[in-house]
Amino acid sequence: MRKSITVTIIILILILGGFFYWKYYFVFGEGVKSGYLNYAVRKGQVFKTYEGKLIQEGLARGRGSGSIQSNEFEFSIESKRIFDSLAINSGRKFDLHYKEYNGRLPWRGNTKYVVDSIIHKE
Repeated sequence: MRKSITVTIIILILILGGFFYWKYYFVFGEGVKSGYLNYAVRKGQVFKTYEGKLIQEGLARGRGSGSIQSNEFEFSIESKRIFDSLAINSGRKFDLHYKEYNGRLPWRGNTKYVVDSIIHKE
């Protein structure tokens, strides 16, 4: 009886640990987004994180042909070094490499998209 309870507890811990890893640390996707940097800020109540927003231009779909729209890409920034480079170049065009997670952690940022490098800036 006691052994089955111990085994059950161990299995539950492994399942919860696996779910926690999948939700918060598994990289769901990664890629590059290009656009004009709208802002880069450091903010937060308890955990101060670096955040930013790119404005992406493109053609709208479903609103008539050829209409211009802007898409926004809000992201968290992995390090102070990347933040500093973005902050002094606000308004310039960037290509940013990011990782997408299934969930967000308060000490990692306000979004599930985390920029980990600058590929190119104009």
